[in-house]
Amino acid sequence: MMRAAQALPRRGRLREAALRQSYAFALVLLVAAAAANYALQPNFFNPAVLGGNLMTYLPLLLLAAGQTVVVIGGGIDLSLGAILSLSNVLIVSTLGESPDASRILLAVAAGLLAGTLAGAVNGACVAYLRFQPIVTTFATSFVFSGLALYVMPSPGGSVPQGLLSAYQADPLGLPMVFWAAVLVLLAWGLLRSTRYGVYLYATGGDQLSAFVSGVPVSPVRLASYCIAGFMAALAGLAMTLSTSTGDPLIGEPLTLSSIVAVVIGGTRLSGGQGGVFGTILGVIVLGLFQSIVSFMGVPSWWQTLINGLIVVVALAGPGLLGLLRQGRRP
Repeated sequence: MMRAAQALPRRGRLREAALRQSYAFALVLLVAAAAANYALQPNFFNPAVLGGNLMTYLPLLLLAAGQTVVVIGGGIDLSLGAILSLSNVLIVSTLGESPDASRILLAVAAGLLAGTLAGAVNGACVAYLRFQPIVTTFATSFVFSGLALYVMPSPGGSVPQGLLSAYQADPLGLPMVFWAAVLVLLAWGLLRSTRYGVYLYATGGDQLSAFVSGVPVSPVRLASYCIAGFMAALAGLAMTLSTSTGDPLIGEPLTLSSIVAVVIGGTRLSGGQGGVFGTILGVIVLGLFQSIVSFMGVPSWWQTLINGLIVVVALAGPGLLGLLRQGRRP
């Protein structure tokens, strides 16, 4: 077997290694989307233009990273967009007019705490009450949306210019979204290397076998929803700084987009496989495709159709790559 592996052409070995990665299909879509954007908009990759576009991806990046943790653990969260909205309006309403440093810290803490508690509610219902994740989080999404509307019935409020300037800064010449992605990847790498990370994959892969093996399945699933809620709250903070206002419904479209990014990134919806790096690639792919359809002036309902087609292709892609990999075996 070793001789056979050594006999493979170098190009074949590289191809085989690429196929083993769960995010290989995301890379294919990324190259295609980047090429299409360059063909349609030659200045798209101008540093200033590209940096501005990438900044719009940050809320979805954070939201999708949280969704990834839940999906790997064998669940799904349809309330993350509503949690983002709740965090957004809580932050803006707590800031008020001309806030000082302590008020800003209080507003951020309120938003992050609300998101984490919302995630804990979802996790408790799924992990301990044994409710179905899809039904549970679909129901709680209405609860969290209602709370957001109670806090702020209509869009409004403002954000201090100092916060906006800090958010729009380019440390070391790179946009803030780059550093945020690096921090998310570092946090994910740390989480994955811990015992909890091992338990998370085991729980998503086979919950019963994990339980029999001594994995604390319920606490693991609860923690995954808490992490997702916290990440949704961070996404709400990023959205607040992006839009400089509060909107109780601003996160609704992002729930489905977060799931699409997870799927494109190669994370299995059945759980137990995937990672945040692939999800980040999925977020970029979605953003690039959105730029394409916007530049072409495609109607909104066509954009929805295209997003659906992306999901279908992304779902079929890993399977096709798997068949290709099996076809190379003797």
